Amino acid sequence: MAEAQNIPAGSTTAGQIAVAAESTVATRMSAPPSYDVQDFPVPHGREEEWRFTPLERMRGLHDGTATASGDGVKVDVEAPEGVDVELVGRDDARVGKAGKPVDRIAAQAYSAFEKASVVSVPKETVLTEPIRIRVHGEGGTAYGHQVIELGAFAEAVVVIDHTGDAVLAANVDYLLGDGAKLTVVSVQDWDDKAVHVAQHNALVGRDASFKSVVVTFGGDVVRLHPRVQYAATGGEAELFGLYFTDAGQHQEHRLLVDHNTPHCKSNVVYKGALQGDDAHAVWIGDVLIEAAAEGTDTYEMNRNLVLTDGARVDSVPNLEIETGEIVGAGHASATGRFDDEQLFYLMSRGIPAEDARRLVVRGFFAELVQQIGVPDIEARLLEKIEAELEASV
Repeated sequence: MAEAQNIPAGSTTAGQIAVAAESTVATRMSAPPSYDVQDFPVPHGREEEWRFTPLERMRGLHDGTATASGDGVKVDVEAPEGVDVELVGRDDARVGKAGKPVDRIAAQAYSAFEKASVVSVPKETVLTEPIRIRVHGEGGTAYGHQVIELGAFAEAVVVIDHTGDAVLAANVDYLLGDGAKLTVVSVQDWDDKAVHVAQHNALVGRDASFKSVVVTFGGDVVRLHPRVQYAATGGEAELFGLYFTDAGQHQEHRLLVDHNTPHCKSNVVYKGALQGDDAHAVWIGDVLIEAAAEGTDTYEMNRNLVLTDGARVDSVPNLEIETGEIVGAGHASATGRFDDEQLFYLMSRGIPAEDARRLVVRGFFAELVQQIGVPDIEARLLEKIEAELEASV
């Protein structure tokens, strides 16, 4: 599969792709972030940031008709000794510190949650076991807010696991102190009818390292918006994503890395596989290098593997550079089917076609699976991939 350097690529027509490349930044700049729902008009699907999203399947999250109901979601936090876990109100200084809502659903979630969950790792604390946050849908509609805070030079791995059935809108804040190292693995393994919309905000301190691994399998509609900005120089961010989009599912990942500070780094790699009628994956990757961000080093890539007819991919990388004093910047996007030569090579050596197909897919995802770093999650992920492939045979 050939990579298209510096050219937005997707399954739409060339004319439509050009419109996306021209309008994404303008839309972002014309809709300032806000905590107030009324600052965002109700989307109708013609707006650039909503044109790929099936609003009719959002269960009222986009227009304010969805109200908290039923049992919503149950949240359970399992944390090693020394980690503080508390519920706080909206007036807590840490809530919303990593970034304001950038669309109507995120603002609705911010204004509607009852208590925010704050998990704090004290400064210079190095955890040897992951913090596990289990979010289980119990059939209702819910709004939530989660804050993960690391003090200076603290190190932690956090696993946020979403299961069950729910309509959930949430904001997640990651606050990294100077020299801190945080790895977050967010797993979306919802039941088939779930709807999940979330904005993830990371504020990276001086010389801090942030790694995000987003894994999306389940749900009817999943729309995630990871965002990164830097509080001081020397920060590094790695954003990895893996998604397997099945028949009828809509999975949308919209990223923004805002290089607003000098001498910071970012690397984005998202990979997806699709199979079945009306499987739809959307990846929007925005990287902004502001005029003050001299010495920036950034790269983003999205690859998609289409396993069957009837699936659709929209992949749009965007790179906006306001200063020429940078180390490097680039992006790539590629979408294609199985490499016939790979399949032929494996089958010519006696490997059955179905097994060869699995090996190709596993090889496609191997780079990202290794980034997770949590053995039980890695094993579960590989089992899920095998199950998805088995179901398509």
